[in-house]
Amino acid sequence: MKLNYHHLQYFWAVAKDGNLTRTSAQLHVSQSALSSQIKALEADLGHALFLREGRGLQLTEAGRLALTYAETIFSAGNELYALMRDGEFRKRQTVRIGAVATLSRNFQENFVRPLLQLKDIEIVLQSGTLTDLLARLSVHSLDLVLSNRRVHRDPQNPWRSHRLARQPVSLVGKPGRTRRPFVFPDDLGATSMILPSLESEIRAGFDLLCEQHRVTYRVLAEVDDMAMLRLLARDTNAIALVPTVVVQDELKTGVLVEYCVVPQLFEDFYAITVKRHFQSPLLRSLLKRRDQAVLCKDSN
Repeated sequence: MKLNYHHLQYFWAVAKDGNLTRTSAQLHVSQSALSSQIKALEADLGHALFLREGRGLQLTEAGRLALTYAETIFSAGNELYALMRDGEFRKRQTVRIGAVATLSRNFQENFVRPLLQLKDIEIVLQSGTLTDLLARLSVHSLDLVLSNRRVHRDPQNPWRSHRLARQPVSLVGKPGRTRRPFVFPDDLGATSMILPSLESEIRAGFDLLCEQHRVTYRVLAEVDDMAMLRLLARDTNAIALVPTVVVQDELKTGVLVEYCVVPQLFEDFYAITVKRHFQSPLLRSLLKRRDQAVLCKDSN
């Protein structure tokens, strides 16, 4: 007996949502028709795929196994569609990259810079929350997602987190604030600071260091967007806590200077992908670049 992929797709949709009524509305089929399709699949496979709990549905062990196979099958189908539509079969290649909205714009530009020098290529850059971007990646609407957080894989989502670069985090500010070198952590209490928000891993690490050294500081601003943090560092007299890639242009021109590198504090940059049968050679070349090439504007 051959597998009925129409039935499998209905099962897949219900399994991902967990609600028969809601899924039937989304698929524009009656609830009874959807239920009968799933029962037909269960009869073909010889195992119950769902257990009813109140108004919701829970997967059985057989259901979880079936969902794993369904994810692979329909992910491959989405990949095939994306490849034929936008991949190697078109003369003009399209590369779709998502980036977490708060990620450094300089880092994003450094990452795609090699592509900007090529002909017959279209680059699509999209920003959003990590959750939203991963949803687009899972259906191959994006080729990869740039993030400063690693994403862990699970049976339903075989994410691959490639660490592109690691950079120390520095304290930067306008030149000439003091006549002597800045001393960490002793001089922290004598100035106002611009810091990433409390949700940031950089901020968490910095606060831990300050606690260990029993040092307090004054906050001028807490910012979750690196572009805004860059502007405030440039336009105020406060000291900013940033990876230097965020302010690379200001450091190069002397508008800002690096006061010190914060010990044992780093930011990691990741490219998140999913397993694909075909991966663009362009993306493979981007993922193989060294740290300095991704972090430095003048390196390629």
